[in-house]
Amino acid sequence: MAKRTTKQPAKKAAAKSNAKKASPAPRKAAASARKREDVAKQAQPDLSAVRAQIDGIDREIQSLIAERALWAHQVGKAKGKLAAAIDYYRPEREAQVLRKVVDRNDGPLQDEVLVRLFREIMSACLAQQEPLKIGYLGPEGTFSQQAVHKHFGHSAKGLPLSSVEEVFDEVAAGHADFGVVPVENSGQGTIQSTLDLFLTSPLKICGEVELRVHQYLISRTGHIEDIERVYSHGLSLAQCKNWLRENLPGVHKEAVVSNAEGVRRAKLSDDAAAIAGENAAHVYGMKVIAGPIEDRSDNTTRFLVIGRASFPPSGHDRTSLMVFIRDQPGALYRILEPLARRNISMNRIESRPAHGKLWQYAFFIDVEGHVDESPLKDALAEIDDFAGDVRVLGSYPVAVP
Repeated sequence: MAKRTTKQPAKKAAAKSNAKKASPAPRKAAASARKREDVAKQAQPDLSAVRAQIDGIDREIQSLIAERALWAHQVGKAKGKLAAAIDYYRPEREAQVLRKVVDRNDGPLQDEVLVRLFREIMSACLAQQEPLKIGYLGPEGTFSQQAVHKHFGHSAKGLPLSSVEEVFDEVAAGHADFGVVPVENSGQGTIQSTLDLFLTSPLKICGEVELRVHQYLISRTGHIEDIERVYSHGLSLAQCKNWLRENLPGVHKEAVVSNAEGVRRAKLSDDAAAIAGENAAHVYGMKVIAGPIEDRSDNTTRFLVIGRASFPPSGHDRTSLMVFIRDQPGALYRILEPLARRNISMNRIESRPAHGKLWQYAFFIDVEGHVDESPLKDALAEIDDFAGDVRVLGSYPVAVP
C-alpha cells in the first residue's frame, strides 16, 4: 500500500505537466465544457440576461459563418477558373469535415443535428460558385429528395425525374452533376432494378446516404373509414404490409412509381389514400391519418450518389465492385480469398444475371477501403489475374450519420 501512495504525487505531477503541454484546442474545449456546466447549474437565471447572452452568441455565429463563406470563396480562387460547380465539389473533404464535427461534439446537441447544421453551411458556401444540380426520383416529396437534402444540403438544386433510369441518363449526359438513387432497404433488401443499371452504365458511385424512413398514411379527408384503395411505391407497401393487414384488410393496394406519385393520385379522390413520408403531406396539402406505420422500427434506406468521376480517399471509405466470374469450380472462392487473407471486411455480396450472357452472373460486392490504397489495391491486383472482368463501380466515403 505504501508503495502505491508514494507514486500518486508523481502521477499527478506528470498529469499536470502534460496538461500544461496540451494544445490550445483541447484546453479551449475543456473551458467551454466547464462554462456550459456552470450555466446549467444556475438555478433561476435572469431571463433578460440570458437573452442578451444568446443575442451575443448569435452575432458571433453569424460573423463566423460569413468569415467561413469568404474563405470558401478563396478556395475557389486558389483552384483557378473551373468549368462548373461540380469542379469545386469534393465529397472526401466534406466527409472529413463532418467526421471532425462528430469527434468534437460533447453535447448537448446530438451528432446528427450538428452534422445537418454543418452540411447546410457547406452547401451554402459551395453554392456561392454555382449550385450543384442533383437528379433524383421525383416528383417533389419523395424519400429520394430527402436523401438529396441530407447529403447535399438545401442549397443544391434538386432535379425531380420520372425514374431511376432517367437519373442515370441525366447524370451521364451532363444535365445533372450527380444523382441520388435508392439501392437497398434494411427490411426489404437490395433494389435489383438499381443494381441492373450499373451493368451497362459508365457512371461511378461517389457517396452513400443512409436515411431513416418513416411511413405515414395520407389522404385528402383525413378519415380512415373513407379509404377504399391505397397508392404507394411497392417497397413502401411491403414495409407496411403488417399494419395494412391489421388496419385496412379489405382495401385495394396499388404500386406506383414513387410515393409522391401515390400522394398525387390520392389527392384526386376522397376514397383514396397514399403511403409516403410526412413531408409529402405538407407538399401536396394532404392530411396525415396515421404514422409512423412501418413494420420495423429500424426501417432505413441506403442511397447511392452517382457521378461521372472518381474521388481520392477520405480516410474511411467503402468500395463497390462488379465482378464477372469465369465458369469454373471454386471461382467465387478465388475472388473472395484475397480479401479475407488481407482482413478486408466485405459488407455485401449480390449476384445478378449478366446482360447478353445466358446463365452467367455478375457479382456486386461492397468492401471496406479505397481502391487507391493498400490492402484493397493489392487484393484487386490479385483478383484481376483470374476473374473474367473486375469493374470498380466506385470508392467513396462511408455515410456520416
